[in-house]
Amino acid sequence: MTPSPGKRSGGISRSGKGAGRIAYCGLLAALALIFSYIEVLIPFNIGVPGVKLGIANLVIIVVLYKLDWKYAMGVNIVRVIVAGLLFTGAFGALYSLAGALLSMVVMALLKRTDLFSVTGVSIAGGVTHNLGQILVASFLVSDLRMFIYFPVLIFSGIASGAIIGIISWLILKRLPDLS
Repeated sequence: MTPSPGKRSGGISRSGKGAGRIAYCGLLAALALIFSYIEVLIPFNIGVPGVKLGIANLVIIVVLYKLDWKYAMGVNIVRVIVAGLLFTGAFGALYSLAGALLSMVVMALLKRTDLFSVTGVSIAGGVTHNLGQILVASFLVSDLRMFIYFPVLIFSGIASGAIIGIISWLILKRLPDLS
C-alpha cells in the first residue's frame, strides 16, 4: 500500500514534521540546560570572570548542523533565559544572552559558507560569545577598560571552542540526519 500524499513513509503527516522538530528542540533545550547546570557545579576558576567551559554549546552546535540555525537560536535563547533565572540571575542572563546571540549569528554565517569545519565554527562561536559578554559589560559599567580581559577571553574561547567543536564533530558523525 502506498502512502497517501499527505504522509511520509513513517506514517507522520507533513504537518507533524514541524511539531516533531519543536518537541525535539524542547528536549535539546532541556539537555542544554542540564549541561549549564553541570557547568555551574564544576569548580572551574582561572581568576578571570566570564571564563567557562561552554559544554551546553555541544547541544547548540548539534542543532545548528542537524536542523537549522533558527532552531539552534531558539534552543540557545530558551537555555540562556532559563539558566539565567535558575543559576546566574538577571545580569548573568543578560551577559550570556548577548554572547549567545552574537555567537549564534557568527556561527550560522560561517557554517553557511562551507569554508569552516565544525571545530572552526565552534571556535568562532566561543570567541564571539566572549566578545558579546565583554561588550555588554563595558556598556553597563561605561568603561572600555573591561577589554583588558579580552585577550584572556579570546584564548579561553579558542580553547573551549576547539574542545566543544571536536566533541560536537564526533557526536554529529554518529547522529542520523534529522531533516
